[in-house]
Parts: sequence; C-alpha cells; structure tokens
Amino acid sequence: MYRINLLVLALLIIFTSCNTEQKKPDNDKKPAATDKKIFKYNQGSGIYSLDPAFAKDQASSWATNQLYNGLLQLDDDLNVKKCIAKNFEVNEESTVYTFYLRTDVYFHDHPQFKDGKGRRVVAQDFVYSFNRLLDPKLASPGLWIFNGKVDMEEGPFLALDDSTFQLVLSKPFRPILSLLTMQYCSVVPKEVAEHYGKDFRKNPIGTGPFKLKFLKENERMFLVKNENYWEKGLPKIDQVNVSFVDNKGSEFLMFEKGEIDFISGLDATYINDLLSKKGELKEERKSVMYMQKAPFLNTEYLGILMDLSGSNDKTSALAEKNVRKAINIGFDRERMMKTLRNNVGKPATSGFIPYGLPAFKETNKIKYNPDEARKLLIEAGFTESNKPKVTLLTNTSYKDFGVYIINQLKEIGFEAEMEITPSGVLRERMANGSANFFRGSWIADYPDAENYMTLFYGKNPSPPNYTRFKNAEYDRLYEQCLVTIDDVELGKLYQQMNDILIEEAPVIPLFYDEKTVFVNNRVKGMSNNAMNLLILKNVELN
Repeated sequence: MYRINLLVLALLIIFTSCNTEQKKPDNDKKPAATDKKIFKYNQGSGIYSLDPAFAKDQASSWATNQLYNGLLQLDDDLNVKKCIAKNFEVNEESTVYTFYLRTDVYFHDHPQFKDGKGRRVVAQDFVYSFNRLLDPKLASPGLWIFNGKVDMEEGPFLALDDSTFQLVLSKPFRPILSLLTMQYCSVVPKEVAEHYGKDFRKNPIGTGPFKLKFLKENERMFLVKNENYWEKGLPKIDQVNVSFVDNKGSEFLMFEKGEIDFISGLDATYINDLLSKKGELKEERKSVMYMQKAPFLNTEYLGILMDLSGSNDKTSALAEKNVRKAINIGFDRERMMKTLRNNVGKPATSGFIPYGLPAFKETNKIKYNPDEARKLLIEAGFTESNKPKVTLLTNTSYKDFGVYIINQLKEIGFEAEMEITPSGVLRERMANGSANFFRGSWIADYPDAENYMTLFYGKNPSPPNYTRFKNAEYDRLYEQCLVTIDDVELGKLYQQMNDILIEEAPVIPLFYDEKTVFVNNRVKGMSNNAMNLLILKNVELN
C-alpha cells in the first residue's frame, strides 16, 4: 500500500509538471484574448532605440513619447505646456531658466532602485540627463540641442535643490523652451542608464504613461499602463501593442482586418482606395474608420547650391538669379498637388515657412506665370538655341514629382533632366556641396519658424545650410529673431526673411505637407498635432 501511494504520488507530480510546462507563456505566439483595452499600431521602419537620447526619427519619437517625460510638453495646438516642471522663471537677460519641479513624479519600477520601486524624480536627474546628451562618448544625435547654446565650463545645468533645476545659456536663444519639449530632453535615471550602458536602448526606464513589458526587436513590442503615472486618470488604456511589418500593403491589410488601429501617411498602395480625388475619405469607408487631416510641419522643396566652389559644374545656369526665379514661377503647384497627391498638402506659394506655424502668413507671392518665367530667362541671356541646362537630383520616392517638374521646366525653355540617386548618396552630396539642384524636405524639429530660417543662416554649415546661402541682411534679421520676445515683431522679422528667400530664390518651395491619419472608429481621443507626434495617454477604446 505504501509503495502504491508513492507510485501514485510520483505519477501526480509528473502529470502536474507536464501540465505546468505546457502552460508556460510562449513569446512567439500571439497573446491570448483579453478584456484589456489594447491599442495597436504598426511601425514598418522598426525602432532603432528606446533611449530618448537617440530619438532622431518618427519611429523612435513615437515610442519614447509613451515612455518618458521632460520638463515641458506640447499640446495639440503646439503650445508649450508644463510637464515635470510645474512652473519656471526667466531672468531679464533671457539666459537663466529656473524650473520648479513637481514632487509626485516617479520613475518606473526597476531592481536598480531601492526595494525595486521607482524613486522620485529630482533636479539632479535633469542635470545628469542633459550632461549625458552632450557626452561625446554617447554620440547622441540630439547633441545639437544644447551645442553652441551653453558653456560647458560654466556648469550650465544646476540642481539648486531636489525640486529646483536651472539651465544657463551662454547667450539668449528664444526658442529654447520649444527645444525642451523634444524627446531628446526626457529625464532618465542615472543608476539604470549606467547599469545597462548601450543596452539602455532596449531596457528603457522613464516616467511616462506606459512602461515596457516585452520587446522582440523587428517583430513586436508591448507597452503596459504605468499604474503610478503622475497625471491623474491617465492613461485611459491598458496596453499598446506595436508590430514591425515593413510592407505598406501588408500594413493596410492589417488595418482593414482590425489588427491595427490606425495608419499614418499616404502611400500609393492605398491612397485611391481610401481617398476621393478631392482628398476626402470615401463615403463607403466611413462606417469603419475616420480620417484626421491637419497641417504637418514639413516643407518639401527644391534646393539650389549658391556656392559652387565644391561643385563639378562651376558655370551652372542656376548661378543667375533670374534663372532661379524662373523656376520658382515656372511650374503649376496646384495642378501638381491635385495630380500627384489627391490634394493632400497645400501648394507652397507663400515661401518656406509651412502653414501650421504661427509665423505662417498666406501671401501667394509665388504665382505660376510661365510667360513671366520665359521673360526672366531671356533677361538672363538665354535663348531657344542656348537653353539653360539643369539636372534635378532626387530619390525614387519623389520620382513622380521630378518628372512633373522637369516636363514643366522644358515647356518654359529649360533643357532639363532628372537623375535618380539613392537617398543616402543624395544626402551626402547635399552635405558636401556637390549637388547643384536637388529635392529636399525639412520636417520641424520643434514648432518654431526659426527652425526653418536656420537653414539659410550664412554662418551655419551644411547641414543644415545645404544651399550655402549667404546674405548679410538675412543674417542680421535671423540674429535679431533669436532675442525678440514680442510675437508681433517676431512675425515681421520672419516675413522679411521669407521675402528675401523668395527674391533670391536659393530654395524653390514645392508644397506644405499635411498629416493624414486613418483611424478605426473604436478609437476616441486620438491626438492630432502638426508635429505628427503620437500621444496615446488620452486615447479611449470603445
């Protein structure tokens, strides 16, 4: 009997062990059905890093914005709002910014903290985070945030006490508050960042509304609600699931099947399935989705090299101002947008500053006028038998725009052609000054027109001054805008600079982009801002 009982006991142990083994979670299988409110999206480009110091692209910015906070944040109207800083002061010289921190903000739980519980954020954490950003050993692409704006020998980042952080600029820089809203400026804990070193990129610990639960790079990522989040009542969902399918067609099918909750941007794969020729969501689609359309701070443009010292063609026809001006008015932007973009985006007829920024002013100073363009070419000394020659460099993604513009330029008297160049090679040629005529785009790093005007400041290298434009009056106005506080006066300065760019034409604006997002009807509270920043803490699911 004793032996039989032992045998039965042994069999029970084996049976139980087998069942336990079968119930182990399999990270390679889809998560089981759940009552949790889970928001799902796809990031086709993948995410290189979850370290905010490397949030250099949209993919990383979208993810890190869920995991971290900074001193300040943006609302949907691009106004700078308080975040971890509950208040701040600026001295009379606009060089010392003193931030008073909230005392109820905690990092996510982690074994590096006492008892594994997230500790409170203090001013020294910002000192560490900003110094880390500037550390050449880290090689953060966000180094430019403070580079040239602070004097490292003077100790520009100070913790006056646990709740008081001070930032000292070497000279006034009015847009600094906008820069501080960027993901680069998020606060990170020293003990965790240094514990992981380079692997902090996949072991993020911040203060944000969500925290990392699972990451399998290039496959999927799960973020879960931060139950200790300091903004009361947020987030409103339990989890964010991110897939990494690098195919627009597949992504669209996932959206149609309800496997993801939104898709962002326009692609030839689905544009005509969703939009009418007027750029509106087709009626038959409205039962399952809605469209958000808003300004997107991105100006698409053609750049013209003004300093030909590094060019292979030092006798370029583009050296003549009238030739550049002829290009600016020699193609029909409205027809271009209707034909190639289903009217998503606005023709850039008012200069380089995009609509969506407070400094934008609709002037329509760049008007399609092919007859005037032909006259400008004649005034520049060109004839039917001596046409100006131009070669537009672009990449495959913008081939259709290149074909359109080249054909239009031929109609007004140019001998024009296009050269398709890989994106990386094109950027390199733009940077080293060997691209005379190129297609480019500028997406705002922060919501201030200064971020656009800096592309043409004569003292700036390339990048960002890819055109090598130098103009003494422009430079004077730019330097003045950095210290001007009055919004009305600032707007006038920006328009004066904009007018100089239209007159000298180192840049040919093509269109001001618009953000187009298609969202499942079950999603409410989806953010809609011109920075195209993904904000999920306010999202609700039906």
